[in-house]
Amino acid sequence: MIERDEIFINGAWVPSAGSDVLTVTNPVTEETVATIPAGAREDVDAAAQAAADAFPTWSQTTVDERIEMFRELAKQTEARADDITAAIVSELGYPVKFVEQAHTASAVGDLQCLADSLSDITWNEQVGHTTVTRAAAGVVGAITPWNGPMGMVTNKAGAAIAAGCTVVLKGTEVAPLSSFIFAEIAEAAGLPAGVFNLVSGAGPDVGEALVTHPLVDVVSLTGSTRAGRRVMEVASQSVKRVLLELGGKSANIILEDADLQAAIEDGIEDAFRNTGQACGALTRVLVPRARLAEAEEFAIRKAESYVLGDPYDPETTLGPVSNANQLRRVRDYIRSGIAEGAKLLTGGPEAPEGLERGYFVRPTVFSGDNSLRVAREEIFGPVITIIPFDDEDDAFAIANDTEYGLAGAIWAGDPERAKAAASRLRAGRIRINGSAINKRAPHGGFKLSGIGREFGRYGIEEYLEYKAIG
Repeated sequence: MIERDEIFINGAWVPSAGSDVLTVTNPVTEETVATIPAGAREDVDAAAQAAADAFPTWSQTTVDERIEMFRELAKQTEARADDITAAIVSELGYPVKFVEQAHTASAVGDLQCLADSLSDITWNEQVGHTTVTRAAAGVVGAITPWNGPMGMVTNKAGAAIAAGCTVVLKGTEVAPLSSFIFAEIAEAAGLPAGVFNLVSGAGPDVGEALVTHPLVDVVSLTGSTRAGRRVMEVASQSVKRVLLELGGKSANIILEDADLQAAIEDGIEDAFRNTGQACGALTRVLVPRARLAEAEEFAIRKAESYVLGDPYDPETTLGPVSNANQLRRVRDYIRSGIAEGAKLLTGGPEAPEGLERGYFVRPTVFSGDNSLRVAREEIFGPVITIIPFDDEDDAFAIANDTEYGLAGAIWAGDPERAKAAASRLRAGRIRINGSAINKRAPHGGFKLSGIGREFGRYGIEEYLEYKAIG
């Protein structure tokens, strides 16, 4: 078992002021695999002071110096690839091959992307007789979630540091080991003391202390809508800038002339990544009413092709959900779908055969309408709902009939038709005919999906302020 008994403040590993520990549970075995310090407000005070002290110097580094630093961070992250993969598999149970690419290699790519994106930003421009510059916004309090424990750190803390800000990170307590590894990476890369600080702990304790701290200028959270509301509420007392990447209930719109099988299969792969624990997952599948039966058959076949089990077994393609609370939540949603009269095509609330131990959920497909709870609320598990539409106007009316607006997808025989239709969908990131996610393009949403953008130069610019001189 891994025992982390120190936190990272001002370039050094130091004991936490808190006296308790938090345990980390493997969702495959239900056994404790690690412990971390349950931090205290005094830890946040020390970390925020270190970040504030480091800010004047780090904020004045050149773009070229920060590019060089991010190249080194990427190099050091790649050197720790095996450690990162092992940590995420032990904490979340995702299949190892998936983690290697979607989490570990992706984190290296994120840091390289930040290095490349620094050159894309207009740092100075002349507006009449005035010079307009971009300046680092200050000390950033970053709070990251468990579903992408390393990628969220590299994207969020990474973007802030690239902008010239200094950071205090509260990593997730559910899957915290990646944040500790990143602190070691920052140390090995030679990031100056105080630029990156790590305080572990629970949200009501360390999280609230960080959000309300007077030395913190910007708060950036990826998490639930409930958590986002709380952050906005308490951060408003000191008028901090708040960046929120929250939930989603994204629509996969399959128009009548699309390749239906490809669209269904690609959409389910998107919806079931991270065992369905992805805020932008395409969990509503919108299909022409005349092709509903055909779509249902494709969906059943795809969902039933997933293999659940040991993440190190090469045959395994789907892991458990993250913890016991998440297991209850997802199974309760499946029961609610059945109770509301949705057509259960495959899956269900029962434990998968032979997997009574571990937090495993059957890949589940419903067919119904957009009024169902399973179609309206974020489940965060391997559950999708197929919804028929009558025509294109009806499809976009259903797609936009949601409190969220994070992501979406449109499939059509003519990709230009799909691109043109994208203006009708109120979502921040829209894939066309299965296109890959572009990490140089912005990620973020409308409505309850949050405020602000991540990825590439857009993510860095969220941590910059304008200054007019002259």
